[in-house]
Amino acid sequence: MNIKHWIAGFVCILCPFTLQAGQGDPISLETMILDVPTAEVLDRYQASFLTRAYDHGAMMESIDFGVFPRINIGISVAAHALLGSSDDVRVLNPDFQLKFKVYDGSLYLPAIAIGYDGRRYGYGYNKDHVYADTKDYLDDRKGGYISFSREVIVPGLNATAGLNLSDFDWSEIFWFMGMYYNWADKIGLMAEWDNIRNTRDSRLNLGMRFYLHPSLALDAAVRRIGRGDESERILQIRYVTNF
Repeated sequence: MNIKHWIAGFVCILCPFTLQAGQGDPISLETMILDVPTAEVLDRYQASFLTRAYDHGAMMESIDFGVFPRINIGISVAAHALLGSSDDVRVLNPDFQLKFKVYDGSLYLPAIAIGYDGRRYGYGYNKDHVYADTKDYLDDRKGGYISFSREVIVPGLNATAGLNLSDFDWSEIFWFMGMYYNWADKIGLMAEWDNIRNTRDSRLNLGMRFYLHPSLALDAAVRRIGRGDESERILQIRYVTNF
């Protein structure tokens, strides 16, 4: 079975879940900004389907489940050059996500979550950050992380900050921060500064979220702003339902 058949089989497996999904619950809590995880989690028995289309015809599908109170688990898989006419379709190894909300927050303290995010988006880049026939990644996985979130200044404006250790390498600790603002449950504005360790490796991402339905949201964003050819436009759609 070639790669394209493998992908087609994966899509076929996903379709029954989508077709059987009910109306779902409103997307009232943002578990992710774009790449930055917040301290929020899905409720128990909720499921989130996230499809992202990004650079070089790549597409990633992530599924997260609220399996226990405060605990989410998920899996993701991506294929490069899936969109378009290229014959060089490459499937990345599946990755998993795990998040545990440790503290709900209070009037003075933020909500706190710890977790693991194995997703890596940029694939096939050489040491000079140029797209090439290689199995190296432009973005390392976030790995283990701790995230702090709370509403700040005005209603609807939420801030998140935290740190992560890619592959749990204590010699390389990265920081991240982000903000999002929801206006009338119709449009969300998102900004984040990710992978903060030095200016060269950090990423500034900006985007807008459009709520098409109480359970359906569409994101349009730009990653790595100010990085020339490394900047990329992404589209992603998220659907939340019960299982």
